[in-house]
Amino acid sequence: MKLVFLGAAHEVTGSCTYIEACGKKFLVDFGMEQGINYFENEKVPCPPSSIDFVLLTHAHIDHSGLLPLLYAGGFSGQIHSTKATANLCSIMLRDSAHIQEFEAEWRSRKGRRKGGGDVEPLYTMADAEGAIACFVPHDYDEQIDICPGIKVRYTDAGHLLGSSSIELWLTEEDQTRKLLFSGDIGNHKQPLIRDPQYVDTADYVIMEATYGNRRHDPPKDYVQAFAQIIQTTFDRGGNVVIPSFAVGRTQELLYFLRQIKAQGLVRNHAGFPVYVDSPLAIEATRIFIENKDSCFDEEAMSFVNRGINPITFDDLNLATTSDESRAINFDNTPKIIISASGMCEAGRIKHHLKHNLWKPENTVLFVGYQALNTLGRSLVEGAKTVKLFGEEISVKAQILVLAGISGHADVDGLNGWISSVKGVKKVFVNHSEASVADEFTAHLKKDFGLEAYAPYSGGVLNILTGEFTNAAPIPVEKKSKGFSPGYQRLVASLERLTALVNRSSGLTNKELAKMTDTLNNLCSKWED
Repeated sequence: MKLVFLGAAHEVTGSCTYIEACGKKFLVDFGMEQGINYFENEKVPCPPSSIDFVLLTHAHIDHSGLLPLLYAGGFSGQIHSTKATANLCSIMLRDSAHIQEFEAEWRSRKGRRKGGGDVEPLYTMADAEGAIACFVPHDYDEQIDICPGIKVRYTDAGHLLGSSSIELWLTEEDQTRKLLFSGDIGNHKQPLIRDPQYVDTADYVIMEATYGNRRHDPPKDYVQAFAQIIQTTFDRGGNVVIPSFAVGRTQELLYFLRQIKAQGLVRNHAGFPVYVDSPLAIEATRIFIENKDSCFDEEAMSFVNRGINPITFDDLNLATTSDESRAINFDNTPKIIISASGMCEAGRIKHHLKHNLWKPENTVLFVGYQALNTLGRSLVEGAKTVKLFGEEISVKAQILVLAGISGHADVDGLNGWISSVKGVKKVFVNHSEASVADEFTAHLKKDFGLEAYAPYSGGVLNILTGEFTNAAPIPVEKKSKGFSPGYQRLVASLERLTALVNRSSGLTNKELAKMTDTLNNLCSKWED
């Protein structure tokens, strides 16, 4: 039995862990990297067609976003998740595919004007649909027999609707080892969803540490602080533009805004409009309501039980079409605009920033983590100008960060979570910036007496013996632009073909000759 760390190793995004056990090969998460990659990541050490199944912690794209690429490469197994995660992935993976296709078409048009060729998307809508069809949903706290020797249980991680920590039991030759994957550990007392649930035992723990060296400093009253920002901005005639993750963060904001309106906390601007400009966020809001019984906390359910939808209110406007989105910026009424993406790297938020950043009466309010080298991080760190759609935009709007709404546990929350787990032989820290991973690992050693490691991509754990061999970090060359999405798909196809050839030894000579002729003809076509 072995485990190989692949993604989110000394980095925040791109979660992926590979495991071989009980005659099976499987992944825990297969996420997309967001922002700049600082270290080279090892590839999954087998073709996608050889992966038997995937265990998914939650729906965020940095944990699930490469599942369509896995399907495109020949994966045909099952993807196990909670029911709410399966529901969210059904819209999020389609949305991701739409972005891939849209950006590939945009780059293709741009390239053709310069005499270049077309750009292929990383994956297509058909690939996303294929991956979605592989999902097998489960309830929280249900022990699942995946196959002989492998059992799984999903525990509420309190990070996002449907998010989970994964307890994994592996048994070979009468020896059992229990692995615990934290997923993203949620912050306590978040609106709508329940607090993270603790797990009592594990042999090996793989835990995130996004905020492993920081403590959240929430305002004494988040609703009051939010209302004051709205009041101040509206009084000077401006808009409040909020880059927000479509799933999770947007629904929390709606929850707070309903309270602000119900309590009349913004004065002299009665009936102020709120726009949610994200088709994905609109769909996600519907899924939140559908999964209320299994995921909402007591406070949210108290509204539901009184017949109140806790995430809707009067003057809430949902923009689904492009025309509706464009019209928002031609209305001079002070308003709140909530739009994705949360780090300003894609989506409609970039258009709203183009229209609002250069006006000093406006406020751009950040309510979530901004990864290194994202547009959001640049604005938070004081950029004076930014480039949007090829145009330099002056940053005159007030840039604010409203602390305390993070969906991630801070260092105290992480400490509480790991303290609950007994019998731990080793802890592996991932999903954090490199310096944070090293700092939190040192903290676990010094203050908890745990044998802790911060693996690099390619690090290997022998699950039976506990022997861990870390890999040497390989920094990404700064000038390297990496391979295009089309080339990555081509490499994935080659791996699939190689696996097919390796399995063909039992074919008849006639069948082998036919396959050989087909491949030679294909080579001849592209060599001409």
